[in-house]
Amino acid sequence: MRIALIPLDERPVNLQLPRQVAMIAGHELVTPPERLLPHFREAGDADALADWLEQVAVDCDAFVVCLDTLAFGGLIAARTSDDVLSAVIARIDVLDRVAAMHPRLRIYAVSLVMRASDSYSSTEEPDYWSDYGRDLHRLGADLHRLLEFAAEGAETGSAGAPSAIPADVRSDFERRRLRNHVVNLAGMSLVAAGTIEYLAITADDTAPLSAGSAEQLWLGHWLRALPLAEDRAQMYPGADEVGAQLVARALTASAGTPRWHVVCPEPGGLDRIANFENVPLSTSVLRQIHAAGGVVVDSAEPADITLVVHAADPGRGDRFGGGTVSDPDAVERVVDAVRDALARGAVVALADLRFSNGADPLLMERLAAAGILLRLAAYGGWNTAGNALGGAVASASAYWAGLRAGSLDPDAVRIALLTRLLDDWVFQSEIRPRLQATVFQGSIAPVPPEVCAQASRLIEAELGGRLREIAPSSGVRVGSVGLPWSRSFEIAVELVPAGTSGAAGER
Repeated sequence: MRIALIPLDERPVNLQLPRQVAMIAGHELVTPPERLLPHFREAGDADALADWLEQVAVDCDAFVVCLDTLAFGGLIAARTSDDVLSAVIARIDVLDRVAAMHPRLRIYAVSLVMRASDSYSSTEEPDYWSDYGRDLHRLGADLHRLLEFAAEGAETGSAGAPSAIPADVRSDFERRRLRNHVVNLAGMSLVAAGTIEYLAITADDTAPLSAGSAEQLWLGHWLRALPLAEDRAQMYPGADEVGAQLVARALTASAGTPRWHVVCPEPGGLDRIANFENVPLSTSVLRQIHAAGGVVVDSAEPADITLVVHAADPGRGDRFGGGTVSDPDAVERVVDAVRDALARGAVVALADLRFSNGADPLLMERLAAAGILLRLAAYGGWNTAGNALGGAVASASAYWAGLRAGSLDPDAVRIALLTRLLDDWVFQSEIRPRLQATVFQGSIAPVPPEVCAQASRLIEAELGGRLREIAPSSGVRVGSVGLPWSRSFEIAVELVPAGTSGAAGER
């Protein structure tokens, strides 16, 4: 199978992870030339990306398309560009043209509900976010609250923007939201017309009361109103993991429907709402598995994959800032659940959702000590709960699809798992909190090239040492480490065969 991907942006989670998912199942993923993709705040060439799709459609079996990139040129461009609505919608029309010319082609898409970050950081937002970001976030929550009251028939009064927000700033922000909302509606229209086989509408960095959550009420109406079966469009928290999820869905579409058991050993764990999300984990788990083409079955029924969930506990902190405290009892429950599933011969995926922005270090240590860490088919512990969950589900789905088709690539499975362990655990949970306070001097903004070079050397050396400790017989080594957006938040780590010299692959 040959799958073409228009990624959300150029970071490894949007390029490397989907490629690894395809390779696990023994299939090929093709991506646009680097020159067409976004680079941090610089938008990709949306018109050229549409042309590229038309060119590669001739010899592809499936498309996975991030509508934000096709319409605006990337994730950040969707929030910051000045493109007019008519131009944005016109770019999406390429999907209709391609579908008409190549009716055998399966098209899967993701469209994001625009976030309103609860911060004063303009790193990934319009410039005015440094002055009014949290005020705009609160405005979204206030408007959402008024919308809920109106739906209940209560007297709402006037919305009234916080006085700190100038009228021109509020107008610009709301116009961008309206434009992006129309793109979400356009995606739903393409599903209803049969052009897109499946659409994921995902919400990045949201909250139960927020502008994005309010828009999801409106989108939910159209999901119910349009003649869309549940297996053709869904809405759930997530963003960067969805490209990998939809690649997995393309793989399972030709292999069948994997059946999942979901095991959360902590009572009430799946009832929690994780940081940066707006629905309980139970809802996210079901929708993430469905997005990858699977179905959850009762524990009494046979299953192909077991997902063990280390439930989020929002009150325990965030690994990006450090200061989190592991719960030994909860950790032992998860270790026992993984051990039991492996003993039954299950394909096991672990979603480590305990903390935002990194693994639970105690859980990793206990799994390694028990000798079962490297027996996982898939692992995810990075960034938001939706990100970590989706990455693990995508990789495990590809594992099952490859196993079923006889095309499973054990080397690709090993590299994908070790990449996540080095990134989510060793870097995000251990190295980054230390470097954040020293080398990066507490900043999340891009840093000068010399700081990037220094940090990359330190990270590469430590990852290399830890890889030898975690998997001494892996046959791979750390080939290169980079900082894609010149900041501490994410890395690009490439693993290469132990006997080779130099780096390999894209960064």
